[in-house]
Amino acid sequence: MISWGKSFTELEYWLIALFVLLSAAFLYRNYVIAKRLHSESKSIWVKFIVRTLYFSLFIVALLGPSFGALKKEVKAVGKDIYIAVDVSQSMDATDIQPSRLAKIKYELNNILSAFSSDRIGLIIFSADAFMQCPLTYDQNALHIFLETINTGLMSSGGTDFGKALDMALQKHLDPANSSTKQQSKIILLISDGEDFGEDTEEAVQEIETNEIKLFTLGVGTPRGGNIPERGGYKLDNNGRRVVTRLNNTDLREIATQAGGQYFEVSDTRNEVPQLIQAISQIEGQVRDVKKLDVGANKYYYPLFIAMILFITDILFTVSVIKL
Repeated sequence: MISWGKSFTELEYWLIALFVLLSAAFLYRNYVIAKRLHSESKSIWVKFIVRTLYFSLFIVALLGPSFGALKKEVKAVGKDIYIAVDVSQSMDATDIQPSRLAKIKYELNNILSAFSSDRIGLIIFSADAFMQCPLTYDQNALHIFLETINTGLMSSGGTDFGKALDMALQKHLDPANSSTKQQSKIILLISDGEDFGEDTEEAVQEIETNEIKLFTLGVGTPRGGNIPERGGYKLDNNGRRVVTRLNNTDLREIATQAGGQYFEVSDTRNEVPQLIQAISQIEGQVRDVKKLDVGANKYYYPLFIAMILFITDILFTVSVIKL
């Protein structure tokens, strides 16, 4: 079965009209000459047939014929990714410029772009967790929600990984969002500090049991930084500036326990590209299967034959008038 890449347009009609006009002029001219010379002009038809053949083949090539295996099964795959972002006050620390949270928001734009064909949801957390954006393919919505994230969205009271992990877990297990392949479900937890939650270990065990991939991203520096507040910096009970340092111990531990990986962003290292690569290597869930027309355009076959006939017509002459 042959299918065509394009249909007849004005170009093809004009080319055919021009060919017919030139062919008619050629036949008439040789007919008149042969009649005046009282000779035969049968060989004229050899030229006419050759030219008609390669002109027709040029038109066929122009229309883009496709034949052979025209249908192919194409699978659309994707991942479900929940990104949990720590918005406790320490994320305003300036040991990473312009701040830890600002740096993470910038890197999250790159992560969102890298997985534009996957469903992504945003969760913010500190002592509690809140669904900022449910799973969606809408990149514009995700970027808008991302820009609104700040440390003033939730009351400060410590950092509880368990609340964020449990929310992401329950959303992944929700029948309305369920997928058939567990390896396509991913949680990315981003924080700078120590976990003060009591239910984190239980949540991590559930994540591991359900074969959901857990990645953690630590942000901050070992030397630490001060936390800006209105009119200055946050002070401790002795009136000294609070210094918050990256504590990656808990982040490494829960990632290892769930069979995932820990990555880090500091003032001297940025492992976000490695994080993107690690997530990319996870097999996506088959979301849809379609049969598409994938027959290759075989225009070069008629074009090749037409070129041979065209060159033959130029190089070899035929006596169209026989005396």
